[in-house]
Amino acid sequence: MRSRIIVRDMTDEFPADAAAIVQRHIEDEHGYLSWLNTRVDAIERGRIVMTIPYDEKLTNTVSPPTIHGGIAATLIDTAGGIALRTMLDNPLSGGVATINLNVNYLRRASGDLTAVAEVVRAGGSVGVSTITVVSTDPKDDAEVARRQSPSTDWDDAVATGQGAYRLFRD
Repeated sequence: MRSRIIVRDMTDEFPADAAAIVQRHIEDEHGYLSWLNTRVDAIERGRIVMTIPYDEKLTNTVSPPTIHGGIAATLIDTAGGIALRTMLDNPLSGGVATINLNVNYLRRASGDLTAVAEVVRAGGSVGVSTITVVSTDPKDDAEVARRQSPSTDWDDAVATGQGAYRLFRD
């Protein structure tokens, strides 16, 4: 079932049709991200919120199971790049490629991973995003509600990152 994405009403709004295409591509068509059951929760110009739900296949072999750090890194890289794609004049035909990625692991994760990516700068050929990842229990209604309107100042961040990306503009 496709999740509902939130597109905020802004003067420089990210087009709803482009948001739907990005969502469909990530959730249904992108092999790796689709396999991870990645969800687009919110998208606007310069910002995206994405979630990878807890799945036992993504855990380390420890007790209790924890999410492998590579999943958080994937979410950081993907969300950071897509946030920058929203800054392109034509976000569907331009391109973004990772130049550098920095991931800081802060604590273990044992639930859904949600990333909030925000553009720091989108220059002519290089852009930078900052990303925060939190882990939430999908059975906790308060945590699920918080994910619907996330901020980046959560005390329970499991990872943070910053990515630099090459921007391929039309």
